Amino acid sequence: MDRKHILDLVADMSLEEKAMQMTQLSPDLLYQLTPTNLTGPLRVWKFSDEALWKTGSVLGPLGAAFLKKLQKDYLAKSRQQIPLLFMTDVIHGYVTIMPIPLAQGCTFDPDLTEEAAAAVAREAAASGLHVTFSPMADLVRDPRWGRVMESSGEDPYLNGQIAAATIRGYQGKDPREKGRIASCVKHFAAYGQPEGGREYNTVDMSRGVLRDFYLPAYREAIEAGAAMVMSSFNTVERVPATCSRFLLRRVLREEWGFEGVVISDYSAVEELMNHSVACDDMEAGEKCVHAGLDIEMMSGVYAGTLQQLLDQGRITREEINECVTRILELKNRMGLFENPFKDADEEEEERLLYCPEHLELARRFARESMVLLKNQGVLPVSRGRIGLAGPFSDTGNILGGWHCEGKPDRTQTLLQALKAQWGEGLETAMTEHFIHGEADVPDRVEEAVERLRDCDICIAAVGEPEWDTGEATSRTNLRLTPNQEKLIHALHGAGKKVVAVLFSGRPLDIAPVLQDCDAVLQAWFPGSAGAAAAVDLLLGKYNPSGHLSMSFPRNTGQIPVYYNHYETGRPETEKENHYTSRYLDCANSPLFPFGYGLSYTTFTCGEMKVSEDLGKVSVRVRNTGERSGETVVQMYIRDVSASVVRPVMELKAFRRISLEPGEEAQVEFSVTKEMLSFYNEEEKWVWEPGAFDLMVGLDSEHVERERIFIPAGTGEQEAL
Repeated sequence: MDRKHILDLVADMSLEEKAMQMTQLSPDLLYQLTPTNLTGPLRVWKFSDEALWKTGSVLGPLGAAFLKKLQKDYLAKSRQQIPLLFMTDVIHGYVTIMPIPLAQGCTFDPDLTEEAAAAVAREAAASGLHVTFSPMADLVRDPRWGRVMESSGEDPYLNGQIAAATIRGYQGKDPREKGRIASCVKHFAAYGQPEGGREYNTVDMSRGVLRDFYLPAYREAIEAGAAMVMSSFNTVERVPATCSRFLLRRVLREEWGFEGVVISDYSAVEELMNHSVACDDMEAGEKCVHAGLDIEMMSGVYAGTLQQLLDQGRITREEINECVTRILELKNRMGLFENPFKDADEEEEERLLYCPEHLELARRFARESMVLLKNQGVLPVSRGRIGLAGPFSDTGNILGGWHCEGKPDRTQTLLQALKAQWGEGLETAMTEHFIHGEADVPDRVEEAVERLRDCDICIAAVGEPEWDTGEATSRTNLRLTPNQEKLIHALHGAGKKVVAVLFSGRPLDIAPVLQDCDAVLQAWFPGSAGAAAAVDLLLGKYNPSGHLSMSFPRNTGQIPVYYNHYETGRPETEKENHYTSRYLDCANSPLFPFGYGLSYTTFTCGEMKVSEDLGKVSVRVRNTGERSGETVVQMYIRDVSASVVRPVMELKAFRRISLEPGEEAQVEFSVTKEMLSFYNEEEKWVWEPGAFDLMVGLDSEHVERERIFIPAGTGEQEAL
């Protein structure tokens, strides 16, 4: 369908039809008692039956058969034959669940991320879905906030690379292609920085911080072709993002040229009244229309107010038409006017969901995402008797929050994976999992120590319940529960070699047990094949290669702790100087820094070399161990002196490499003007001549450093 046809459709629509196109509802409001996959406080509005069946999009419907029926019933009532859009939260898998996005960031592997997202899209598309509310490009620094699991971490560049790869995987070159779905990037903007790490709380930051750290990943997502953007619940500069003209019009549309659809989060338009920026539905609707919010999710403000607002001259017909046109253009981009059922296919659904190919991909993805935090020579396990204890020993609840249609009861457990790969010589104890509503697992520590007394190595499968991560799961205490800590201490006290396998949706405070662990493998919530992936690593069938996408704190009081903080006038450089920016009772540095990750082999970086034209930096990386392995070489830049304060270092490039024992590779990075640029006080994107520190290393704390000077008058070409 061409644009003229779309404009003709818009011109032919009644105001009620337009308002309902701008409204997203759940199918249980169209069909009574229909099961849906919903979040947020469910409300019911008094729409007429006729108006309900003019709704433009549906939230949360699942299954090819049901979606085909819903679309067919809808079109039978549609005057203009404008098809429905079906949207839901497919965050890290539909039925085959991939590792949580925070773990995906630890792979530093956009290509694998794209491959996995394409598999997720195939499953979702076969089930009839058109749009996923993913990826979440929110930068995160505070693990008290439960939704850090949905982000790829604390770094703007890595976040943007992973978001863009995810979008390419979902949409391909054209989202109307078979097996593709449209991507809605969220939550625009800065949702990942709520005060105190408390869900739905105020976000308050300078515009410089917003532009330096929080906006870049969204922009990468837009440049990757994201079809939609979801506005965030929070305020930015005292204005809720839902109705922020600065964010939705100036930044998103005027500066970045975004032409797609903007949707609110769940009931966020109504919540403008709770924010005290709207006195009633009329004012809420008016502000959102002016901001260019195209669709309101799960509230009835547009449907109930647009006619009055138009009659009173508070909004224009042109503003409404712009919103509706964008919605219809998205439906056209998906090919729904030609084929309203798109890829919904029960046979294809049966073939793809949880298929062996997708499970194997999930296993490979999980292996790359796990991070070896500590190893005092006990891993990999090659002989002896293994003991297994802890609440994650024998549970399928390792999929993570937002696991859509994932099946914990079909998910292989760590115990099952060990039995399959290790066989005999395995003892278990204290394997009871968490119970909803219970703060801890039962205390069976003494019994566990006794049962595991003859074991050579004890694996403690510990962590946080998956239902304590995701939306509305903020925490003030990030330690393991008392009985889990007690288990680790007791096993160590009994003289056992302790290997902790951590299942979590965020960096936990593990300092209290770290000294009693001989090895620590951060498994995150690894998805449908995560248990097998963890055992692959524990037994040395594969070498750990994940690197942290988010720093681990030394304790909760140190939060937020992140690597790319701004310079301060009194940095902690002289330990004997009391009047520096430091704590009295804790180091400033994290327990484990961004980019950190161990291997069963060792790597060294040689001396950095910078090309004469300053446009290239290279380093030789050598595998100095006895195993083949992969690592992530990271390049950081620091602006030594600028017109505004700049971060102490910023990741600008990375490369994942594989080396055999004794093998050496030269890794080269380009240094571009884009990498040296920033937003100045006037919010202009500039680069300033002067001194820059180039740094290369295998994590953000251990780097080789070379200072370069770029004189004034250097040309404006992209490469130096």
